[in-house]
Amino acid sequence: MSLPPILQDLRLPVVGSPMFIVSGPELVIAQCKAGIVGSFPALNAREREGEPPLLDAWLTRIAEELDRHNQANPDSPAAPFAVNQIVHRSNARLQRDIEICHRHKVPIWITSLGARVEVNDAAHDCGGIALHDIINATFARKALEKGADGLIAVAAGAGGHAGPQSPFALVQEIREFFDGPLLLSGAIATGRAVLAAQAMGADLAYIGSPFIATAEAHAPADYKRMIVDSSAEDIITSSVFTGISGNYLGPSIRAAGMDPDVLGHGSPSDMDFAEDGAKPKVWSQIWGSGMGIGAVKEVVPAAALVDRLAREYAAARTALAAAPGLRGG
Repeated sequence: MSLPPILQDLRLPVVGSPMFIVSGPELVIAQCKAGIVGSFPALNAREREGEPPLLDAWLTRIAEELDRHNQANPDSPAAPFAVNQIVHRSNARLQRDIEICHRHKVPIWITSLGARVEVNDAAHDCGGIALHDIINATFARKALEKGADGLIAVAAGAGGHAGPQSPFALVQEIREFFDGPLLLSGAIATGRAVLAAQAMGADLAYIGSPFIATAEAHAPADYKRMIVDSSAEDIITSSVFTGISGNYLGPSIRAAGMDPDVLGHGSPSDMDFAEDGAKPKVWSQIWGSGMGIGAVKEVVPAAALVDRLAREYAAARTALAAAPGLRGG
């Protein structure tokens, strides 16, 4: 099945993944202007009690800035944007945020932590599409049964709560029963890796961690620098912080007074933290990251990162086309 029109004609087959705390309007707008889908979690838009919904203001800003860009650049319009909804029952804001996104006619909805028919219906009712992130084929089938238009395969090596399966195995199994839109996440940080994702059977790459080290990301300077200075060897996989296995930057764990080499697989109550007994906050102190960050060498504007990915992608396609095995040699 061909991709829906909204995912066609991107400059690069890439969706910038929504990152908790890190993704905001500045990053989304920069990603979209650069030609890839930008996204953010709805829960990142946090207003003080009594204030109007910040999500409403963010969506207005994004739509207006992208519209101005498109009017000024009719030959290179911005890519569409996406909003991530955490659909777990613990999200008390979900219904309100669904209504706001529906009113703004958000074009791409990304759902996480449980597939919900009513969320997919809301996306479709306003003309959007719904993509659901999954970590195995069982969850993929459930998401499709509940009306998801496409899937995001979160494979081993992805940042945050990554799945444990190899991208080769995960994509292979999904493609046995689904020929619709499929995105792949997991240590994708170069244009060559984007092409590899397509070669495995995915339609688009889903990239997060490299965008932490961009000028527009809502991340502390130390976090951005740590992304630049780290590599796959610095990523620690543990369930001790949230009870769900995730990938984190080892140096941030050390900075919180813990030894990442002795982390177990329990809960925060099982661990010894800093000397004052304070427990570090996941995401704001214990920083998530995928394993592809060895390719990130400096903090740059998001547009510069997309430019690099585009150059590498084009070069990889040219090199692959000239490979002896593909020429019958």
